[in-house]
Amino acid sequence: MSENNKIGTYGFVAEPFHVDFTGRLTMGVLGNHLLNCAGFHATERSFGIATLNEDNYTWVLSRLAIELDEMPYQYEDFSIQTWVENVYRLFTDRNFAIINKDGKKIGYARSVWAMISLNTRKPADLLALHGGSIVDYVCDEPCPIEKPSRIKVTSMEPASSLNARYSDIDINGHVNSIRYIEHILDLFPIELYKESRIRRFEMAYVAESYYDDELTFYKDYVGDGTYDVEVRKNGNEVVCRSKVIFVGK
Repeated sequence: MSENNKIGTYGFVAEPFHVDFTGRLTMGVLGNHLLNCAGFHATERSFGIATLNEDNYTWVLSRLAIELDEMPYQYEDFSIQTWVENVYRLFTDRNFAIINKDGKKIGYARSVWAMISLNTRKPADLLALHGGSIVDYVCDEPCPIEKPSRIKVTSMEPASSLNARYSDIDINGHVNSIRYIEHILDLFPIELYKESRIRRFEMAYVAESYYDDELTFYKDYVGDGTYDVEVRKNGNEVVCRSKVIFVGK
C-alpha cells in the first residue's frame, strides 16, 4: 500500500456558527473536526467505531496536542489530513495536518488512542484487532510538532467549578472530550483572546465523568504565555489535564 493511500483527506468550511468573536474557527470545533476525521479514516479502513461495537469495543481518546500558525477564518475552505503513525499493543498514535484554502499547512495535531472493552472499560489488545491488520496503515508522513507533554498542576485554589449538564454528555453517557476543551478555554478572560491567540493546546484524559458530577478547575501560570490546567471531579479525582500556550497576534 502506498503512503498516499494510508492518508485520509477531508474538506470543511469555517461556518459562521463555528467561529468566535475574532472570526476564527474555535478550538472546540477544530477538535471536533479532528475527531471526526479520525472516525472517517478508521471507518474507511474497517476499524471504525461501528465495526468495533459489534465486538463490544470502542475507541477512546487519551491525549491530544494541537499546534497552529493560524486558524481558518469565517467562510474559508480548509482540509484536514490524518494518518496512523504507530500501533502498539494498547495504544495507537494518530497525527493530523490542517491545510488552508491555499494548500498551505497551517497546523498539526498529535493524538493517542486506546481501544477499550465496553464491558470492562479496560484497554484491549490492538494487535488482536482483525488479525493485527491495523499495522498495515502505519504511515511515515512527518508530523513536526512535539508529542503531548506531561502536565503537572500545583495550584490548590480552584479557578472555577461547574456541574456537568445535559449539553456536556455524549452518546456514551459521559462528559464529551470536546466539552472539557471548551470549559478550559472559558477560564481565560476575553481580553487575553483579543490580544493573543492559542499557539499550542494539549489535553490528557485520565478518567471519565458523568452527569451532575462537580468539575473543579485548577490553573497554574508557568510563564511565557503558558498555563497548565487540571480538572477534578467531586473533590479529588483527576479527570483531565491541559496545557494552553498563548502568543501575541
